Amino acid sequence: MSLFTDPFSFEFVQRAFWGGSLVAVLCGIAGTWVIVRGMAFLGEALAHGMLPGVALATVLGLPVLLGAAASAVVMSLGIGALQRRGRLSYDTSIGLLFVGMLALGIIVISHAGSFATDATAILFGDILAIGAGDLVVLAVAVGLGLLTAVLAHRNLVALAIDERVALVLGLRPRVAQTALVGLVTLAVVASYQAVGSLLVVGLLVAPAVAARPWTHRIPTTMALAAVIGVGAVFAGLVISWHAATAAGATIAATAIAAAGASAALRAVLTALRHRAAPVVPVPV
Repeated sequence: MSLFTDPFSFEFVQRAFWGGSLVAVLCGIAGTWVIVRGMAFLGEALAHGMLPGVALATVLGLPVLLGAAASAVVMSLGIGALQRRGRLSYDTSIGLLFVGMLALGIIVISHAGSFATDATAILFGDILAIGAGDLVVLAVAVGLGLLTAVLAHRNLVALAIDERVALVLGLRPRVAQTALVGLVTLAVVASYQAVGSLLVVGLLVAPAVAARPWTHRIPTTMALAAVIGVGAVFAGLVISWHAATAAGATIAATAIAAAGASAALRAVLTALRHRAAPVVPVPV
């Protein structure tokens, strides 16, 4: 057992686990809707869209989380504005702002001196640096995410089925869409400290993908995705400790591996079930 418990004898690894677990729960909630609505590109775009805010906050000596949040909110509002007023499709709006925000972030970084270490932290995170204050922020974010998911559940379900049906039922699909974008934004910003902007999408999407084949209800998928995400955090930290690899990247890779293993196991079980099914003779 020491192989699995040795890393957690250190307090900073314990904080990393609890922080990563909170991120996994939040990403399990938001990621389930991302998968149901086919919005993985939005999560990736928001993760990269935080770059200019984070870069500016770092250069100006402001709280990095505040810069990330401000940048992600600006991007979310911009996507909605382009879609409504510019008559652009949702994917086109995301693509334009994604490239624009990423370019702006690189411009800020290129004009800042000795930014290499900070840029690495922005892209890949530093889960081992999570402190007590970060745990409080993550716990609040999980509470807000859970509250949003509960209050908007009916609207989000109707929106996922058919937007016209949601309108007929008076469930205001535009409000549901705004709530969903806000939920994804919250998850991306809160997860930034743990796995960075490049890897946050893995933790947001992979556990939900792994959970989806085994459940039929949204709340059950969320719960299973959270459990898989916590397992990926634990396994990723253990692997990272013994293999001397980057913790955030290892956690994200473990989550993606779990999604692949889930799909493979489901395919094997389906094949075995079909093979074991009795053959019904066709009357001649």
